[in-house]
Amino acid sequence: MAPPRIFLLDDLRIDLARQQVERDGKVLDVAGLSFQLLRFLIEQGDRVVGFDELIERVWAPAIVNEETVTQRVKLLRQGLGDDGRRPRYIRSVRGQGYQLCSMPRVEAIVAHATPSRRPVAVVSGLVAAGVVALGIVAALLPRPEVAPVGDPRMERAGYYAGIGQADNNERAIALYEDLLRDEPGNVVADLGLSRALSASVCLYNADPQAAQRAQRIAERAIGRDSANGAAHNALAYAHDCLGDVDAAIVEYERAVALDPTARTGALASAANLYVERGRLADALASNIEVERSGARPRFLDLQIARNLDLLGFPAAAEQRLAKLFELYPDNVFGNVAYPRFLYTQGRFAEADATLAVAMKRPLHPQLYLLAGELALVRGDRGRAESLFAQAAALRPHQSRPRALVDLYADAPDVAALASRADLIATQAAGHDADAWIDVALLRGSERAAAIDALHHAVAAGFRDATWLRVSPLFRPIADDPAFAGIVDSIGRAVALERTRVLASPWLPPELLNASAAAP
Repeated sequence: MAPPRIFLLDDLRIDLARQQVERDGKVLDVAGLSFQLLRFLIEQGDRVVGFDELIERVWAPAIVNEETVTQRVKLLRQGLGDDGRRPRYIRSVRGQGYQLCSMPRVEAIVAHATPSRRPVAVVSGLVAAGVVALGIVAALLPRPEVAPVGDPRMERAGYYAGIGQADNNERAIALYEDLLRDEPGNVVADLGLSRALSASVCLYNADPQAAQRAQRIAERAIGRDSANGAAHNALAYAHDCLGDVDAAIVEYERAVALDPTARTGALASAANLYVERGRLADALASNIEVERSGARPRFLDLQIARNLDLLGFPAAAEQRLAKLFELYPDNVFGNVAYPRFLYTQGRFAEADATLAVAMKRPLHPQLYLLAGELALVRGDRGRAESLFAQAAALRPHQSRPRALVDLYADAPDVAALASRADLIATQAAGHDADAWIDVALLRGSERAAAIDALHHAVAAGFRDATWLRVSPLFRPIADDPAFAGIVDSIGRAVALERTRVLASPWLPPELLNASAAAP
């Protein structure tokens, strides 16, 4: 392999080894597939590169069309701050493809390092939010990993893991495992495998056993070197995908403290879980710190939008969510978040229309759960039951879909529902807000027990009052004065968080321009 090189393109500094693009010392939001596209264009100098060649060399073996290439070029330009109408870095050549606007120049050549068994810090940028609202798990995909010794399998595995598609994630897993058969002590490959296994659960509906295996791999790496921040980050991601929010927060915070090179990814990951504990101001502050650093983990805008929504700034939240939905059709969580936002705002027709678009994209069980709630809004219980069953088929190990299937069956078994609620309550042990929401739903026919479960959820950090007010799932108890009291208690807790945000020195003045604070 040719040695990694650093290129200059106009005012950009492109480090192929670190997979990083800088302008004036600031790291730009160019990662994953966008970086791979830029890298290939850099390698072609200033010649015109056609669509077929780009598809073959950047996307293969994934099957995509010209529209996918066009969309990715648009995202790359956005990350570079380039204007397609007045391009500075990448120009479109009508009917042919794309080319760089100027010839890239080599700045430096870095020799390969001697193979080493020492742990290598890996850009992590990984997160899966424990359970946001209806159990949405958000994961920040890592930037493709670079092998310290130039093994092409490592580089290719990192590339596949960074694309963000289920089949490519499986290819990454296979490559990591193949490499580890030849070199069992390769820590970088171990951690890459751990993260890919966790991603298969968080993002692609795999069995939780994959995340359990990821946890064991990360724990072994920590056993070899307890100061390896990347290993703590991988362990955090495994805990995250298994729904163990508190353990994940602890490990993400350790990764932040141990590994400055991975700080922004781990910090963003921790921020997403702070929301699960009701720490909305802390979550937004951490996400803003990451944004100001110049790093752009894949789901950062989505996290900030979620923070703004829960804090009572819906217009600012919608601005980001609508943009994400338009620009990132392969982002499963953005595909859920925007129609769900419209739904919780009571804009049901818009939510239906947006959900119809999302259903043509990569599927997530939350899409079926949302569609089921909308069916209940229209009074179509049979359709809702069918949609809940489809969600359960995608994630049979998840509690919420199974609970809703049983709850909305033609003849619900009340005793079985109560038994399941008791089991979930025992397992929740007071810490899992989302589990307590499941208990409240299953106990809907017993008002006092359902209200008590909601109190537990709020105490554990649940703060989504808009969903409680809108969702037909809570109709059995919505007219109870105690239910209104719970909604009010959430409002008071959120108001305190919002006051902290508005009084903070770190709040960017432009962040809330799209919206005034809610009263």
